[in-house]
Amino acid sequence: MQQLNLLVAQAKSLGANVGEFTLDPAIGEVERIMHICNACRYCEGFCAVFPAMTRRLTFNPSDIHYLANLCHNCGACLHACQYAPPHEFGVNVPQAMAVVRRETYIEYAWPKYLGVLYQSNGVTLALASSLGLIFFLVLTLIVNGTLLSPALNGNFYAVFSHNTLAYLFSAAFLFAGLALGIGVIRFWRRISPSVMTSASWPASIEAAHDALTLKYLGGGHGEGCNNEDDRFSLWRKRFHHYTFYGFLLCFAATSVATFYHYVFGWQAPYALLSVPVILGTLGGIGLVIGPSGLLYLNFTRAEQHGDAAQKPMDRGFILLLLLISISGLLLLAYRDTAAMAILLAVHLGFVMAFFLTMPYSKFAHGIYRVAALLKNSIEKRQV
Repeated sequence: MQQLNLLVAQAKSLGANVGEFTLDPAIGEVERIMHICNACRYCEGFCAVFPAMTRRLTFNPSDIHYLANLCHNCGACLHACQYAPPHEFGVNVPQAMAVVRRETYIEYAWPKYLGVLYQSNGVTLALASSLGLIFFLVLTLIVNGTLLSPALNGNFYAVFSHNTLAYLFSAAFLFAGLALGIGVIRFWRRISPSVMTSASWPASIEAAHDALTLKYLGGGHGEGCNNEDDRFSLWRKRFHHYTFYGFLLCFAATSVATFYHYVFGWQAPYALLSVPVILGTLGGIGLVIGPSGLLYLNFTRAEQHGDAAQKPMDRGFILLLLLISISGLLLLAYRDTAAMAILLAVHLGFVMAFFLTMPYSKFAHGIYRVAALLKNSIEKRQV
């Protein structure tokens, strides 16, 4: 133990000396901590971060951005670490990685100047939601002259034409996809040398499996994450699954409805037992359960488990998902009443705010994390 402490103390000194040359304090802090962890290696089997760390003797900023996005912030290493606060070394991997992750989103955002939206993301999401609501409420008044129209038998296109909605949301979705795509390509080119530009099928399949099953939210032992204390719980993983697969089901519902419209010529509204409505309902329920649970866990999460400055971004994104799902389910329930037009405007306002802020909200973390998981799967297979 004395030899280990001596080795770690030397690593701490080395990390501090290296950090002196790092202009970014967040990068310097992770660099310092990684040198200590590389000397100790007690947490080597916890998650993908520590094996990836051991494959390096030095840590440049690109390595640190990669490791930060590989970290799932489960908290297991914090409670296992003998050098965690209040120890003088002050090793807190989850917190240091969370700060760098937010810097990743800012640095690789496209267009570059919009990266500042991450710095006040709660305000950004609130403003986007407000503008989205105002736009569609005003548009409803212009098109229909009233917010409470007679019952329209669930026909949304009697309020807004199909082409109007298709043009508006296609443009927003294409912009979000382009911005996220350019951002993650920049991130990939920075963290991956030219020899890693192609991924083998086994590596790609493993990365997809790790992302879809949220493997690293198991805490390295399958018992889950730490939230308010050192107790393990699988609820964070479960609520993430409800949210992710709820979102996929809603996307699938929209895709099927689009296929019906353009291929078969079947016009909305669709019956309650039709495929698009069933998929959308199940997805909406998932997007109520998941975000509600994640919001509760966020409010009860201990401060040392993450970056306090990131909480407005987390909560704003979760609330927006919750508002989309609740307004969507209400729209389905009251689509045959006079309230349909105003509920449609409210729902579309929240959805538009979601699309426009996708590249500058917590949504981006999933995209960058998948890229980091893919790099990890490729890297493990290299000699």
